[in-house]
Amino acid sequence: MIARWLWLSLGFIATGFGIAGVVLPLVPTTPFLLLAAFAFARSSPRFHEWLINHPHFGPVILDWQRNGSIARRHKVAALLAMAASLAVTWLAGVAVWAITLQAVVLAAVATFILTRPDAPAPRSDTSSVARARRGVP
Repeated sequence: MIARWLWLSLGFIATGFGIAGVVLPLVPTTPFLLLAAFAFARSSPRFHEWLINHPHFGPVILDWQRNGSIARRHKVAALLAMAASLAVTWLAGVAVWAITLQAVVLAAVATFILTRPDAPAPRSDTSSVARARRGVP
């Protein structure tokens, strides 16, 4: 019982950070939402379903859960954000050791992102079963 509440709390905290990452620069969104989905899967089927069926967050989470993949456009956005943060750090005149450390960490993260498979392209459900479910002849 206590474990369920801990997972639920972690899910809400991670969701909050993930949503904050949508509007705050340099705060990641996806890792927090993946953590939230993981936590909700262990504590609340209702919130887990809400998160994976969310129109914006759901596809990213499902791509990761199904095949460990990241959509190409998300890879590009992440790499551009990392490059921009490194440029801002350099332009701000931060110490060389800090810029070097940041560059090493960002290079490791970029390597991880680039080695993940691309998410499969969304396909339209044109099968007769899918059309029947939608009420289309």
